[in-house]
Amino acid sequence: MKRTKKVNSEGPGLKVIPLGGLEQIGMNITAFEYEDSIVVVDCGLSFPDDDMLGIDLVIPDVSYLRDNFDKVKGIVITHGHEDHIGALPYILRELNIPVYATRLTMGLIENKLKEHNLLRSTKRKVIKFGQSINLGQFRIEFIKTNHSIVDAAALAIYSPAGTVIHTGDFKVDYTPVFGDAIDLQRFAEIGRKGVLALMCDSTNAERPGFTQSERTLGRIFDTIFHEHMNTRIIIATFASNVDRVQQIINSAYKYGRKVVVEGRSMVNVIDIATNLGCINIPDNTLISIDELKNYPDEKTVIITTGSQGESMAALSRMAGNVHRKISIGPKDTIIFSSNPIPGNEKAVTKVINELEMKGAEVIFQDTHVSGHACQEEIKLIYTLVQPKYAIPIHGEYKHRKAQAKLAMDLGIDKENVFMINSGDVLELTEEKAQVTGRVPVGAILVDGLGVGDVGNIVLRDRQHLAEDGIMIVVLALDGATGELVSGPDLVSRGFVYVKESDELMFEARELMAHVMEGCVSRGCTDWGRIKTNIRDSLSEFIWKKTKRRPMILPIIMEV
Repeated sequence: MKRTKKVNSEGPGLKVIPLGGLEQIGMNITAFEYEDSIVVVDCGLSFPDDDMLGIDLVIPDVSYLRDNFDKVKGIVITHGHEDHIGALPYILRELNIPVYATRLTMGLIENKLKEHNLLRSTKRKVIKFGQSINLGQFRIEFIKTNHSIVDAAALAIYSPAGTVIHTGDFKVDYTPVFGDAIDLQRFAEIGRKGVLALMCDSTNAERPGFTQSERTLGRIFDTIFHEHMNTRIIIATFASNVDRVQQIINSAYKYGRKVVVEGRSMVNVIDIATNLGCINIPDNTLISIDELKNYPDEKTVIITTGSQGESMAALSRMAGNVHRKISIGPKDTIIFSSNPIPGNEKAVTKVINELEMKGAEVIFQDTHVSGHACQEEIKLIYTLVQPKYAIPIHGEYKHRKAQAKLAMDLGIDKENVFMINSGDVLELTEEKAQVTGRVPVGAILVDGLGVGDVGNIVLRDRQHLAEDGIMIVVLALDGATGELVSGPDLVSRGFVYVKESDELMFEARELMAHVMEGCVSRGCTDWGRIKTNIRDSLSEFIWKKTKRRPMILPIIMEV
């Protein structure tokens, strides 16, 4: 690989500090720090794991930014997916920082800020491709890329220590549905001037070859529409994939079908994209869901959310017979125009089974192309940029490891490829690069209106309740003598069905009465000790009888 141009080698290093996104797909956020300036790239959320019971969203811990707030000059966003913009309303509520993004990305951000009453208090600026902004010691240039959402950008981050290219999520699409192809020429120009480090999307780094162009799906949709002239067509895809929706609308218009957009997130994105001119919908093509009854089924198309089997999404509600307006039947053809995100396979299969049980035909093969670069596209970017250091980002460890191998195959020295973790402080200069410290990172759990008020202990209790249920022991003690006045009464939830476990509950009640007699005879009046005795005795008894360990909650009342 070509050496980068020598820049300010005696000065301080550029610190690259990922605050999330390097252990999973999602929650992408990285801080770049040089002396008195910090620029933040992206501010995404991730969705909860299966063991995070009741949790709605997971957002990054930004206490490092809070502690260095006077240095933070702005948040720069690469594109409008939830894993890159979803945490903004929560972070901006406590850190009022200017936000910079391209046209559609900003439209989606503003929609979120409006919901959270933050629109008026947040400084925002829409940036065009090729335009640069100065933020403290940094200059940030937006470079046109392609992805599964319009207006995706890579960033050239210029600092006195050198230039870092951050690709965002990208693929190389020479024939995009909307707008221009990726600006490979600009990558090459910056590469010739010298690039210190490349931070490249790793999502598809294990896949050989090239990612197909989004436009190839247009022909596939046309074929499906031609072969299913006598059925209603329902297509599930990601709400944010505006290009996919555009191609579905093109096919629907070509075959004389009216289009309904269903699902709140889908409606919002299409409204924003239409207002910004990012999607072209022929006149009289879109109809409301209430107008469906005015047209024969074979003349309609429904574009819906729910391609990942989400329980509350429109398609899942249709499959479960709980959608208020749409019922599935044998005259429906349903197309899944997405691949299941890892972990969602069971939910997607469940929805497909439910749809097929209703007699519908379900198509889920060859109706999706990825928005992420495969190996040959990643190699192309490395070859154009010719970085000194490689920092694989955006993906699980195995994806980043696959990209690290590609970088080494292209001639980057092994010691110049950095598999860093969230929280690592990677300091870069022309002479050397090394991890010089750690900052606090983690996951903040959002449950309803509560942000961060559910932690490990609450989650552990929820897990315990989910797995073994709860037994509540209620008793009343005489305030003066400490003697048992009434009870003990036992209430069971999620442990055993009381009406069918009379003998077990009777024996447990007898045991509790015996424990209380022992406490009274020993003169024990400390409620804490009484509760511990109840808990230990009942837990041991239930384990012997059932080999289960429900949560035991003693409640003592004084009379």
